[in-house]
Amino acid sequence: MSDAAREDPILFDVHDGLAHVTLNRPSRLNAVDPDAIRRWQSIAHEVAERDDIGAVLFDAVGRAFCAGGDVRAMAELANATDAAGRTITELADVIHDGHRVLRESSKPIVAAVQGPVAGGGLGFMLVADLVVASDRATFASRYSDVGLTPDCGVSTLLPEAIGTRRALELTLTSRRLSAEEALDWGLVAEVVEPDALDARAREIATAWLTGATAAYGQAKRLVRSGLGRGFAEALDDEARTIGAAFETPYARTAVAAFAASTSTR
Repeated sequence: MSDAAREDPILFDVHDGLAHVTLNRPSRLNAVDPDAIRRWQSIAHEVAERDDIGAVLFDAVGRAFCAGGDVRAMAELANATDAAGRTITELADVIHDGHRVLRESSKPIVAAVQGPVAGGGLGFMLVADLVVASDRATFASRYSDVGLTPDCGVSTLLPEAIGTRRALELTLTSRRLSAEEALDWGLVAEVVEPDALDARAREIATAWLTGATAAYGQAKRLVRSGLGRGFAEALDDEARTIGAAFETPYARTAVAAFAASTSTR
């Protein structure tokens, strides 16, 4: 991998109709910072607009899939401005635009989840239409641990995947699901051994590309568009709420403590 690729927070390439999107901040457990957030939005629009893309493979580098927002970056943001809550809301809006575009696109997405997923990482993962997980993957909310509220589509995508009661349990507690529990709950579609993960995800994407590609895409669009409350409405609510939550003393203290603890690892 080139030095430029190492520095790119999200890798993106297209080959034979398959868009490959890779979270690339392994040292931060693929948590997204402002640069990654803006890159995500740009990639989402490119995927949706390019006619030569028929399917998407979404994965991540390193031991974790995605830890959600970069709490250390959030803590630095809180120290740098008196309007941190508004800034967090604006960044959430950028993420949400990318999520909305991918969800509403006619490009089916398969996610290959190799390791832990937490917080907003659940929302990134659930933008995918099918999720294949390694048996080493784990899944947790963690929002309550830092005094924040769901973002990245979690308040809509999580109950869609596993039902309201289970979504509340995962969101309001510190429970962490194993890969097998996630499969039982319906959070993921398949669980495979780590060495088989990439091949299985690619097999699914290839089937979409070599089969009735247009029909797969339109089937996705129809199913996604028929679900419950408007996604844009839910995302706007999330953005405002996480911004307000970030302004509370509890969240400021918890975020700072979390950032301090990770900086010594």
